[in-house]
Order: sequence, then C-alpha cells, then structure tokens
Amino acid sequence: MIKYRAKIDSLGNYVPKKIVNNFDLEKMVDTSDEWIRVRTGMFERHFADETEAASDLAYKAAENAIYNSNTTRHKDIQMIIVGTISADHPFPSAACILQNKLGLKDIPAFDISAGCTGFIYTIDIAKQYIENGICDTILVVGVEVLTKLINWTDRGTCVLFGDGAGAAIIKRAESNDISQIIGSKITADASEWELLQQKAGGSRLPASHETVDQNLHTVYMEGNKIFKHAVKSMYNVTMDVIKEHNMSLKDIDWIIPHQANMRIIESLADRLKAPKEKVVVTIERFGNTSSSTIPIAMTEAIKANQIKRGDIVLLTAFGAGLTYGSTLIRY
Repeated sequence: MIKYRAKIDSLGNYVPKKIVNNFDLEKMVDTSDEWIRVRTGMFERHFADETEAASDLAYKAAENAIYNSNTTRHKDIQMIIVGTISADHPFPSAACILQNKLGLKDIPAFDISAGCTGFIYTIDIAKQYIENGICDTILVVGVEVLTKLINWTDRGTCVLFGDGAGAAIIKRAESNDISQIIGSKITADASEWELLQQKAGGSRLPASHETVDQNLHTVYMEGNKIFKHAVKSMYNVTMDVIKEHNMSLKDIDWIIPHQANMRIIESLADRLKAPKEKVVVTIERFGNTSSSTIPIAMTEAIKANQIKRGDIVLLTAFGAGLTYGSTLIRY
C-alpha cells in the first residue's frame, strides 16, 4: 500500500561556462558544422574546465534546486541520489562528495549507474522511499562530465557530448497539492550491453599503458544500433506507463525525451504521434549530457514559462546497460 504521494517540488541546473560550438570542433577533428547539425541537431555544448568534476557541477545544480524550493532547507534533505557514469572517482560516490559540499551528515548518499537513464532511475527510487513513508525530502541529481571521457579519434562520437548537471527536490505531496509523480517505470535489457560502454578502468580491464594507449578509457558506442534500440525502448516503456495509469497521449502536455540525437527525438515523437510543439528540445544548446539532459531541459522549459504547475509531463530516456525508463508527472 502506498502511504503517501511524491512530487517534484523544484528543479535547478548548471552547465560549465566554456562553450564549444561546431565551428570550434571543425578545428579539432575531421568534421563540419553541417555534418554535425544534419546528423545530430547539435550546435554547441558546454565543457568543464580542468578544475571541474562531477560533484562540482552537481553542487551548483543542487544549490539552484534548493533555492527554487519554497519549503526546503539544507537540513531537511534526508537522502541524496546521484545518477552518473562520470563521477569524480571510481569511489567514493559523487553523492557522498556532494553531501559533504552541501554540509550534510548522517543521511544515505549513493550513485546510480544507469547511463543516460540515470535521472529517471533516481526519481523512481526516490519515489519509492517517499511513498513508503521512509523519507519526505530527497535530493536527486543527474550529472556528467563526459567530455573528459571522449575519444577524439572517433569523430562519430566525440562531437556528441557536453557537460552539465540537473537536480530536483522530491518531496512528500500534501493533500491539497496539485503536483505529484503519477507513475514511473525503469527497466533494462542487457542482451547487447556491449554497444555502449567504457571498456577499461574497472576490474575487467584495469588501467595499464595498453588500455590508455588504445583509448579504452573513453566512451565506445555503436551509434546506428543504439538508435534503433533507443526509439523502440523509449516508446514501449512510455506506453506502458501511460496505459498503467489509464491515460492517453492526448493527456500529455509536454514530452521531455533524453537529448541524445535530434533524429532519435523526432523518430520517437513520430511514433508517439506527438506534435513538435509538445516536445521539449535543448540539444542544439547543450548537446548530449547523458543523465543530466532531462533535468536540464525541464529546468530550461520552466524558466521559459513553457511548463507550468499542473501540466502533465512525460520524461523518457535510454542509456548504457541497456537501460530505459519513463516517468509521468503532474508538475
């Protein structure tokens, strides 16, 4: 039995100051602005500097989310969950480092490794803790610094990624609240996990001269195969969540898909028969920031006064694992 309802109380985002556009990339690799725009829809992305790590970006996004919350103070946060595949260190977790930066103690803090679906996973987990009455305020973050994991000899992937963080305060909804997390589903199909990975740096291939020389500590992706999986998986999990709650696509005010590639976004929208004006797109400005694309996009849409309180918003993503998931909320 669900004791309580959960809601997204506030959001905040942060991207590094350095902007790298397609013309900058033309000087770095064998590519062109036209090639990138046509295949991805991207023009610029933000790069962390030498001093910035995932926890630094996460901290600034978290501070913004806390500031935007009407009822939350630092002392009210009872758990921190961070979705990331590019934490400061293999261990400890970025969440623990973030906890220290926020000046918090004696609360659970842990990372979720679900690739680009990381933020969806964090929301789903936070939702369970709140609905069961264990917590009433949880900070969730999606953050990546993937530009430090780029293989600059692979022109098909090196132009895709940017850095950024998005955070949300998930709270227990009061009886008179219009806002709530209506439903969520997370899942995975690992039968083709090899399609998207960082091959070295773990216990399978520990760091060595050979792994560094072969660029095995960077992002490896088979883009064409990922494309097909992404559209199909996000469509299926989206329909599962909508049907489970006796809703239809006509009830959805906004769709925020993972910002991986404009072709993927458009293909998913076509399958969902969703009008373009209902789909939030930020890929031209930020590129693919993996687990942070959705909270960054949602925060930007709120800032632009597109998404308003009471709107029905669908979040959906697909990532390494292969993981995928969807969350249906009334903001």
